Amino acid sequence: MRLLVTGGAGYVGSIVAARLLDAGHEVTVLDDLSKGHEEALPEGARLVQCDLLERGRLERVVSDGGFDGVLHFAARSLVGESVERPEAYYRTNVTGSLNLLEAMILAGVRRLVFSSTAAVYGEPAPELVPIHEDCPEIPTNPYGATKLAVDRMIYDLSAAHGMASTSLRYFNVAGASSDGVFGEDHEPETHLIPLVLQTALGRRERVEIYGTDYPTDLCPDGTAVRDYIHVEDLARAHVLALESPGGAESGEHRVYNLGNGSGFSVRQVIEEARRVTGEEIPAAESPRRAGDPPVLVASSERIHAELGWRPEKPRLQDMISDAWSWFRLHPGGYPDRGGGES
Repeated sequence: MRLLVTGGAGYVGSIVAARLLDAGHEVTVLDDLSKGHEEALPEGARLVQCDLLERGRLERVVSDGGFDGVLHFAARSLVGESVERPEAYYRTNVTGSLNLLEAMILAGVRRLVFSSTAAVYGEPAPELVPIHEDCPEIPTNPYGATKLAVDRMIYDLSAAHGMASTSLRYFNVAGASSDGVFGEDHEPETHLIPLVLQTALGRRERVEIYGTDYPTDLCPDGTAVRDYIHVEDLARAHVLALESPGGAESGEHRVYNLGNGSGFSVRQVIEEARRVTGEEIPAAESPRRAGDPPVLVASSERIHAELGWRPEKPRLQDMISDAWSWFRLHPGGYPDRGGGES
């Protein structure tokens, strides 16, 4: 298939684009490079530098591309920033996604895989964890709210225009590509595993542990438990969802949660990173952050049953080891040279 990958110069998007190329698809990456890196563009992919808010140009790119499908990753994704600047998140995530969907409809593109988030569920009660797709959708921040708005928009437009679409919801992505070429490089960095590995490299003084007094019946060592999924497993799920759309022009919008089915505590992540890296990795205990629930773990039972997807790298050791290999090769992250097609 001829495919468009928005945000394909970012962490997850670049690895999905690489796996699509491996599967024999033709890939065009659309990215404004505000957060992505041109050096993360997989060999063989064409880059078009464009913002989703450039509606006229976006429509031309989609209409001229002859695309069979779109994988949509481009978004703002920092929870704290979304609270401080919700207007930027609604503009980019919602308006930008609407521009993309309308461009697809005009061009007759009827396959879509959307990178959603389990943050749409907010802070479910402990008895609802692991979180299933029928869990109440009550996001607690603008980031999650905008992703839920896009999910609902995709549902409505798919039904109205005969699109076959899938939303994949997941929490924490970790690891790097199996070939060591692609990895995680954000600025600012907010994810635990890269923060821990940056500390191991000496780029940070210590790791902060926010909260050590969580209920031990939920969090055995008193620190918060979170779901982690290897980025390669995530990439496989995107490719599988694209290639199993439930029938072109079906009007069906499917939603799948992606997770390991069990989580890892903050202390477990730090201890495993110490074992993998052989470094001390200083850590400091701090009070809980407001709004941090004790446990967030997503269930993947539906995608197991319907698409046959299961994580092949569920071990925390594998995620940290692959990420550590990438960080040692790229201690300063990707070099940023800019560029792309104008």
